[in-house]
Formats: sequence, C-alpha cells, structure tokens
Amino acid sequence: MSRFSGWARRLTAVLVLSGAVVALPVQEALAAPPLTTPWTAEVGPDNALPEYPRPQLVRPEWQNLNGLWQFAATGSITTPPTGQNLAGQVLVPYPIESGLSRVQRHEDRMWYRRTFTVPAAWSGRRVRLNFGAVSWESRVWVNGTSVGTHTGGYDPFGFDITPALRAGVNELIVGVYAPVDGAGAPIGKQRRAPGGIFYTAHSGIWQTVWMEPVDAASITRLDTVPDVAAGQLDLVVQAAGASGQQVRAEVMTGGTSGGTVVGSATGAIGAHLRVPVPNARLWTPDDPFLYDLRVTLTGTGGGDVVSGYFGMRSVGKAVVGGVLRPTLNGRFLYQLGTLDQGYWPDGISTAPTDAALRFDLEQQKALGFNTVRKHVKVEPARWYYWADRLGLMVWQDMPSMRTGVTPSTADRANFESELRRMIDHLRGITSIVQWVPFNEGWGEYDPARIADLVKSWDPSRLVNNNSGSNCCGFDGGNGDVVDDHIYVGPGTPQRPSASRVAVLGEFGGLGLLSPGNQWPGTGFAYEMTANPAALTDRYVSINEQLKPLITDNGLSASIYTQPTDVENEVNGLWTYDRRVLKPNADRVRAVNRSVIQSATGLVTGGLTSLRVTTPGYTDRFLRHQGDLARTDVVNAASADGLKLDATFRVRAGLADSACVSFESRNLPGRFLRHSGFRVRADARDGTALFDQDATFCVRPAQAGTGVSLESRNLPGHFLRHFSEAVYVARSGGPNAWDSAASFAADVTWLPATPWWRSGADLTVGAAQSLRVTTPGFTDRYLRHQDALARTDVVTAGSAQVLKEDATFYVRRGLADGSCYSFESRNFAGHYLRHADFRVRKDARDGTALFDQDATFCAQPPRAGGTGVTLASYNIAGHAVRHYAEAVHIAVPGGPHAFDNAVSYDQDVTWAVAPPWAP
Repeated sequence: MSRFSGWARRLTAVLVLSGAVVALPVQEALAAPPLTTPWTAEVGPDNALPEYPRPQLVRPEWQNLNGLWQFAATGSITTPPTGQNLAGQVLVPYPIESGLSRVQRHEDRMWYRRTFTVPAAWSGRRVRLNFGAVSWESRVWVNGTSVGTHTGGYDPFGFDITPALRAGVNELIVGVYAPVDGAGAPIGKQRRAPGGIFYTAHSGIWQTVWMEPVDAASITRLDTVPDVAAGQLDLVVQAAGASGQQVRAEVMTGGTSGGTVVGSATGAIGAHLRVPVPNARLWTPDDPFLYDLRVTLTGTGGGDVVSGYFGMRSVGKAVVGGVLRPTLNGRFLYQLGTLDQGYWPDGISTAPTDAALRFDLEQQKALGFNTVRKHVKVEPARWYYWADRLGLMVWQDMPSMRTGVTPSTADRANFESELRRMIDHLRGITSIVQWVPFNEGWGEYDPARIADLVKSWDPSRLVNNNSGSNCCGFDGGNGDVVDDHIYVGPGTPQRPSASRVAVLGEFGGLGLLSPGNQWPGTGFAYEMTANPAALTDRYVSINEQLKPLITDNGLSASIYTQPTDVENEVNGLWTYDRRVLKPNADRVRAVNRSVIQSATGLVTGGLTSLRVTTPGYTDRFLRHQGDLARTDVVNAASADGLKLDATFRVRAGLADSACVSFESRNLPGRFLRHSGFRVRADARDGTALFDQDATFCVRPAQAGTGVSLESRNLPGHFLRHFSEAVYVARSGGPNAWDSAASFAADVTWLPATPWWRSGADLTVGAAQSLRVTTPGFTDRYLRHQDALARTDVVTAGSAQVLKEDATFYVRRGLADGSCYSFESRNFAGHYLRHADFRVRKDARDGTALFDQDATFCAQPPRAGGTGVTLASYNIAGHAVRHYAEAVHIAVPGGPHAFDNAVSYDQDVTWAVAPPWAP
C-alpha cells in the first residue's frame, strides 16, 4: 500500500498481509492526531518503523510484521477469535491511544490479528517471533495454538513458534490486557485520565514485531561490560539449545563484514569471555567511538552468527580536589542533561519514525548537552543505539508504579522482576551511566534494599537511590548519588558526602506558550515567560547559577526540565510537535558549554589555583615567585603572600578567546607566559607575541583527572612542572624538561578552589560604610536595626546612632582569611551574618556555622564601575543584596521574591565609602 498523506483518505476494503488476502471493513476518514509532527505524514502501513529493531543482536535474515493488523476490544483475552475477522484496524507498532495507530482510544483488553507466511528460504530452521515491547500482559496464539504469554510493559520477549506453523498462510493473534493505573504495574507517567504532569496512556503493542529464522542452537543475548583498566571486553554469551558448545567473539573496527579484527576470544556459553581490546579508543561524549562485535557459535550443531557493538568506557566515582565526583574513564566530566520524557503527540510512546527518534537526541547534543535522563520510561533499542552513536550519557529511570498507592506484595514482586529485566535488557548500552529505580517517592518502598539490589545486579554503574528525595520521597541513605529536585532552581542542592556524589536531578521548567504548536488545552510550566527572548534570558540566568554550585558546593550534574513540551506541559526547549525551537540556540549552546567547562575549575573571570597531580607531589601548586613560575607546597597554614601567588584569575585567551590566559591575582596586569620555554609572570606589553605566549588551550587531562594546558603558539607543548620549575614541554623533546618520564602526570593540573577566594581587596581593620549603588537609591547605606540588616538614607545630619549602625570594621573572614567579616561599630563582637537568607547582626556564638554565615568573599562589582560584590562563603552563587529596604543573600532568578533578577547586578554592588562613625 502507498503511504497515506494527511488524515482524510478512505482505506481499501481488502488488505494484503504477507501474501494472504484478508477482508476488512471499509472505515471512514481517519481522525487526525491532536497535534502532528514533521514525520506524521511519512508513516503508512508499508513503512511503519521498517528498521531492524535490535542493533546489539543483529541477524541478516528477518521479516518485519509491523503494519495494519485487525483489531477489536474484548472483555477477556482467554479465548482467541481464531479464524474470525475483527471489526477494526490498528497500525502496529503504535499504541492504540495514539493517532498513528488509527484507534485513538484506550481499551483495557484487546485483540490483534493478522496473517503471515514464512519465507521458503527459512525451511529447516526454527522460526522465532519477537516483540520489542507490549503493555502489559500478552497472550500469543499461532494457528489457534498458544505459543506463550508475557507480562511487563518495557522488556522485549519472543517465542519459538515453529511447532505451531503450517504450510502457506498462518494466523497470528495477540491478546493484550492493559490496565494502566487501574492496577499496580510500573506505568511511569501514563494515566487513563491524563492531566497535569501525567500523560496519555500507551497500551498494547508499542514496539516492533518481527520474525527471524534461527538454528536449533542459537544466541539469545550478549552481555557486554567494558573493562578499561584491563584493556578488554567482559562478554557473556547467552544461548538456547547450545549446551556444551563453544562461542567465538571478535572485536572489530570498520564493520563486521570486512572490518579489522583487533581482539578475539573463545569460550563456553554462559562463561565470562575476556576479549582483548588493545590500546582502546575510549568512548566519550566528544568522541563516541564504538567497536563492532561478531559472535559465532562453534562446534557440533553450531554456526549461528550475530553482530553487535559496544563502547570502551568506565563509570565510577572518585575524590577530585577533595570532592566526591562521578567519573567517566576515570575523569570527572560534569553531566549537563535534560529530563527526556520520550512522548510524541502522534505516536504517544512511540516515535513516528527512526529519524524522529534520532532527531530528539541530535538536537539535545547540538544545544550543548552531554547527558539525557530517560524519565520513568524505557525506550526502544534504537533510541539507545542513537545515544551511544551520538555521544550522550544516559541516566535510566525505572518506570514508576502508581502515585499515592502503597504497592501490594504482588506489585512489589512484579516491580522487582521488571526492574531486573530492564537492567538485563540494557546492560550492554554504552551510554547508560546511572540507574534510577525510584523517582520522587512514586510507588516507592524499601529504597535502601532496592538500591543495593540494583548495585548487585550491575556494579559497573552508579545507582541513584531516589531521584528527588529532598522534595517528595524518602532517602534510603545509600547508593552512589544524593539527588535533589528544585524548581525553578537551581537553589542550593545538598553537598556530596563521603560516599555519594551530589546531583540536581530536576530543575528549570521555564515555560512559553506556542499557539498552533502545542497540545490542545491550557499549558502550564513552573515559571512562564513572555517571549523567546525572555525565555532565553531566564535559561541563561539559571544555568549561570550552576557554576558556583559546581566549584564551591560540589555539584556534579544537573538535569533541566525539559527538551520538549509534553501534552499540558509547555516548559520544553522545543514545542511538542518538534517544529519550533523556542529559545535562541546559540545562547543556550554557549551557556551549556560554559557550565561544563566551569567544572574544570577554569571559569572565565573566576579565580583558580592549579594543583600538581603527579603522585607524591599533590600538595604542591603552581605559583609565581618574583618573575618566574614554579611549584611549592601550599596549605591552610601558608602565608597570605604564598596563597596570593598561587591564585590566578582566568581570562579569555589573550590571543584566542577559545583558550585561556592566567592573570596574577596579586599583580594585576601580569600573566603567565612562556619565554625560552620557561614559564614566567610578566606584565602584558601589548605585543602580539606576548599575547600568544600567554595563551593556553584547555585539553583533556593526559593522566587521571584535571586538565592539560597546551601552548597556543607552540602546538604539542604543554605546561609542565619539572624539578620545581615550570616550562612548556614536549614529550621526548630535546630539553631536559621534555623528559618522557612522568610527562603525562606532570602536564596534568587539577584546577582547585582558589587559595585566595576574594577577587577584590578591602582594608582589614578599617572602619567602612557600604553605600547602595542602584540608581535612585545612592543615598542609602547598609545598616543594622534591631538585629536585622537593612538600608536607610544616611546624611551628615543623621543621628549618631544611625551613623554608628551604618559603620562596620572590616575583619579577616572568620571562616577563611582570604575573605572578610564585618563587625558592628557599636556592638563589639557582633557581626553581619545570614540566617535563612536574611542578613542580620548577631553576636558571634563560637560555632563553625556562624563563622561561615558571617564570612563574605569580596568580588569585583557585578554592575561594573567601582565597588564590591560580597559573595556568601557557604551558599554558592548568593551575594548580599538590598531588596525593598531589607538585606538578604540572593541569587538572580532564584525562588524567593528577593531573588528577582531585575536590577540584581546593581543591588549586589556596594560602594566602599568612608565610615559615618570613624
């Protein structure tokens, strides 16, 4: 049949299915989906998802059974309607609620029926019938013979149907029971009565159905676990009817037909094969290289051959710069991702085409994301193939059980069975770096036990005990991850612990209405914006707030809600129909990339210290002494001068803005540069040569975690410490400092929290007053009144007590001597501090918390000009701000009224003025 164009054509009264002629009733015009996508009109009975559906276990011979099937609702799926035409039609594999299915309604129980013939070339072999996924209970008959049953909405299954086959035309009937939220099975966000954050159900067959010929001894699954440290692939081959047989595995590049074999191994079915992968090219988001895999059964009765793929990468966690971080290939890479729901207006759970499936991931990658959280849904295998191929790390959620209902004993047993099957099914997916068994407490029980169970099933990935336990669920206290949800956020997520990395599992939710491109009804979001420019501004603003959380609070990942609108939610970057990108792509991409870059510790305009990573010397830092750069031991007890010498301001590269330059913190205008290969701290002289010598390009660490810094004008030369001095060096070059010994470690530097955290200077011991700089309010000063900080007009004629209230002594920071504390002029021992974001004047109580609350790091003014911004020492991204006369610590665009982004930069900029009461 030809593709249909639009939704107003009549179907033929006769349907040809694999050579058989089946009478079907004539239907009236098809109802259009509530919203179409660019791919809707491409879908027809002859091309419904024609791609081979299982990229990791490929056989060359197969027959796709997608297309028009007969369909009918039923009250029971016990007795199949053998030999009977059904009244309706359904386009498989689209769920029945979808417009693409041509049913577009929910049924709890239903029949699917079609006929097929087995190709003559398959004679003498077994025939296997495969289902990508069916929701939820499936019963399958061939020619009236029951061939199997299955429960579970997300895992693939299949049956050997050979005994039930007959010559010529065969009849296939599938009965499905899909209670959705009428029972306790995992459903994710499906609801029979959708609304709010819950969506239209997807029932019945919703992934590809196909047949394939197999030998009596055949391979059924390939479990691949890369072992980067050992330089090998850990492979377990599962098979049926192959007891006692051997299997040969070959790792290849350039394809399984005619490619180059780089490693091979032979062993028993079910055993761990160690397949060498020498000098492995590691999979990363920037270089998502995949190896091909060919597996062959050998020995008597053998011969089955399948192909697949895998990537070499490791997933773990490690202390980096004193903070527990997730690692990819042993290195910390900030995971910046989206909350990807995987819903479509025309196909609901099933993308209309493979191109559409790929589109979502391509666009997220193009916007600068490196991670996708697949939210309470499992996708078809080809979605994960594209994530692997495009280079996106994946957090895989388990679909949740119902909200607000305590799961029964049977529900729990089923949940754990489906959870195990999901993990086994997706075990070989390279891109998956984290399992998330529970979300926000939905259907949650025994979270600590479940997290341990998941870890026991797959110790090669991180396990997130409960995403959003801070807001909505309960935390088992174990697993590898502590995960907060903060809307709009990012707020102040929890810090990492000694055993769990800290992530922001959901934030954002900025909305924009798109009439003509959105689902029918009234759309909502966590915060609405007025137009694309406003949405872009807010997106940039809240993502900029991630940077201090990464560097100062130990945040290691963030997941933005969300890549596309979904039904009633209009908080997508793309509209639900995938036709309109709402914000400015260039600005979104730029801020996303800068957030990931900031996790290296090299934030343009920020301060950093560069720690040596060579074993045995990790207490040393790069510093300047006189005009020369060298490394020295720096610690908390070091003199202020040494801490200042070991602190640099990161600037956009003087000769290339895509690279960086390092300006001395205590000698402004002096930059690290190389001259005669030696690295020095010299005053910028205005020449092009100086700017080139002072520009270094950030490269991946050559050893362990950190960065390597390549000379902009001497390619191949990297910043290296050698016998305490610092050079630009080339491994194996002619100079002593080019020695290849420990070169990779010596050129790897770990950007760390700066030893001197203030970027602007105040005079310790001086009495000062702090004047407002916001236009229209420049006659106001920060003062305390009845223990609270506020601003008031202060003039020469003001009362003496007001002048004293508006005067403070600048002290060394109570928690950090590189920052400052402000002691009241008229209440000795009382300091400005924040408590619940409000700034107060309280007596020092001797606690570490008070000292941290009372410590502020002076930074250059956000509004430009003169003055200082006073950044909170212990709540990242927050600065002292006046708002409606009161004084708070605030973050632009945060959740409180005093976080209002309007005039934020001026409100947090204070002029340092002579004291009103010396």
